[in-house]
Amino acid sequence: MAQALYRTWRPALWDEVVGQDHIVQTLKNAIATDRVGQAYLFAGPKGTGKTTSARLLAKGVNCLEENPEIRPCNHCANCIAVNEGRFLDLIEIDAASNTSVDDVRDLRDKINFAPSQGRLKVYIIDEVHMLSTSAFNALLKTLEEPPAHVIFILCTTEIHKIPATVLSRCQRHEFRRIPVPVIVQKLKELCKQEKIKIDDDALTLIARQATGAMRDAISLVDQLSSISKKITLSIAQDVLGTATNQSVIDLVDASLEGSSGKGLEIIHRSLDSGTDPRQYARQVVDYLRDLLVIKMDAGKQLELTPEVRTAMESHAAQFEMNRLVAMIQAFTSAAIELKANWHPGLGLELAYAEALSPTVPSQVQPSTQSSQSQATPEEKVKPATKPVETAPKPVETAPKPVETALPTPITGPMTLELVQQNWEAVKRSVKSLNTVTNALLNSSRPVNVDGNTVVINFSSELLREKMAEEQNTRMVCSVMSKLFKRDIRLICTTGERETATVSTSGGNEHLVEDTIKKLGGQLREIPTEYQIKDD
Repeated sequence: MAQALYRTWRPALWDEVVGQDHIVQTLKNAIATDRVGQAYLFAGPKGTGKTTSARLLAKGVNCLEENPEIRPCNHCANCIAVNEGRFLDLIEIDAASNTSVDDVRDLRDKINFAPSQGRLKVYIIDEVHMLSTSAFNALLKTLEEPPAHVIFILCTTEIHKIPATVLSRCQRHEFRRIPVPVIVQKLKELCKQEKIKIDDDALTLIARQATGAMRDAISLVDQLSSISKKITLSIAQDVLGTATNQSVIDLVDASLEGSSGKGLEIIHRSLDSGTDPRQYARQVVDYLRDLLVIKMDAGKQLELTPEVRTAMESHAAQFEMNRLVAMIQAFTSAAIELKANWHPGLGLELAYAEALSPTVPSQVQPSTQSSQSQATPEEKVKPATKPVETAPKPVETAPKPVETALPTPITGPMTLELVQQNWEAVKRSVKSLNTVTNALLNSSRPVNVDGNTVVINFSSELLREKMAEEQNTRMVCSVMSKLFKRDIRLICTTGERETATVSTSGGNEHLVEDTIKKLGGQLREIPTEYQIKDD
C-alpha cells in the first residue's frame, strides 16, 4: 500500500523544516551546546511541525554523530531507528485516548527505567490539552523534577487549556502558521520530485485552503493527484469545493433585485438537490466575503476565473458597504446556528429575509435625503416653486404601493378558494410595504376560512412566531381587509396536519377554539384603526 505524501515528505533534518526558523535555530543551538531542557511545550495550529520538531529533537539528543552541530545526522543507527519507528527510547503518547490519571501514573512509574538504546528517553505527549485535571496534577511533580535521563515534549493546538502550573515548568515554543509563498515553494519542489503536473494557480489555491498548515497542503496535493494527470485551477476548485456555485450567484442576484420569492425558490431548489444547508451558507459567506474584498479594492489577491471575477465585480458595484456587511453577518449566523438543525432550510430562509430588509432604507431613504440636500441651496438663493414640486413627491408615493398592488376590492362571501386565488396579490401588496413580512408569507398558505377569520399555516414554529408579531399581523390584516372589504381576523398555525379536520360548524368561535387546541394556533386581535370595514 502506497504511503501518504505527507508521511513521505515529513522532514528528517532541521533544514527541511519550513516556516519555523525561530524554533529550529533555538533547538539546534541547544543540541550543539548540550543545553537541552528536560520539559518542552510546543504549541500552535495543526500541521505546522510540532510533532515533527519533537521527533527531530529526540533524534538530535540520541544521535551518534560525533559533531554535535550536525545532529541529527540521519545516517547513524539511532537516527534510522527513529525514522523507522523502532527506537525504544522514543515514546509517543496520544493524550486524547490516554486522558485518565491512571495513564499518567503508569507513565510515571516507567520513566525511572534507564534508556535501552540511546542516551536519553524522550516522551512526546501529543494533544496534551486533552488530559484531565487529575492527570495534569499527577504529571506536575514529574515535570518539575524528572529523572536525568528523561525529556518531556508536550504538543498542543490549544495552549489556553494547559494549566499555568504546567506552563511554568516547560520551555515554551510557539509555532506559527506557514506563509502561503513558503507553502507554494515547498509544494513546487514536491510536485517536481513526485512528477505531478499542476498549475501555479492551483498551487496557490491549495496553499490558501491549507490555512497555514503544511501537512494539509501536502494532503490536498495527494488527493488531487489521483484525480487527473494534470491539475488545473478549475479542477482544484471543483474538488476542494471552492468553485463558485451558480445558485449562490443567482441568490445574490435575487437579493439585489429584492425578490423574496425567487430567492427562497433558489434556496429550496439547492436543498432539494441534496446540498447541506450549512455548507451552502458557508459558500454564500465565502462569495460575499470576496465581494467585500473587491469592494475594498483588494480583489487582486483573489484566485478567480475570469467569468466569476466579472460577475463579482458587477455585484460588488451594486452593493452598499453596510448592506453587504449585514448580509455576511446574517448568513454567517445561518452557518453556525444550532437550532436550525431541526428544520434544514430555516436558517437560510431567515438569513435571506434579513438580507432583504435593508433594501427599503437603502433604496428609498438616500434618494429622499439627496433630493432634500440638493434643494436646500436653491431655497437659500430663490425660494421659488422648485422645492414645492419636489417636496410632495415622497408624501404622494407613500400610500400608493397597497393601492396599486391590489386588484379591485372583492365583495360577497369570503371562501377559502377565493383567498387562495388572491393570495399572490396579497403577498405582492405586503412586499411593497415590507420585504421581511413578505418573506414570511412565502412560507405559509391559507388552509381555512370561516366568516371573517382566515387560518394560515407555516412550515415551522419559528416562522409562525415571527408572523405572529404585532407589526406583521397588522400589515397582513390591513391588506386583506382592503381587498375583501371586511374586518379580517388572522390565525397563524404550524405543523403538517391539515386544518380540514377543524370543525367549522357554527360560528367563528368553533374555528378559533379548535385551531388553538388542535394545531397550536395563535389569534391576533387587530386594533380598530387597522381594520377597514365594509362600506
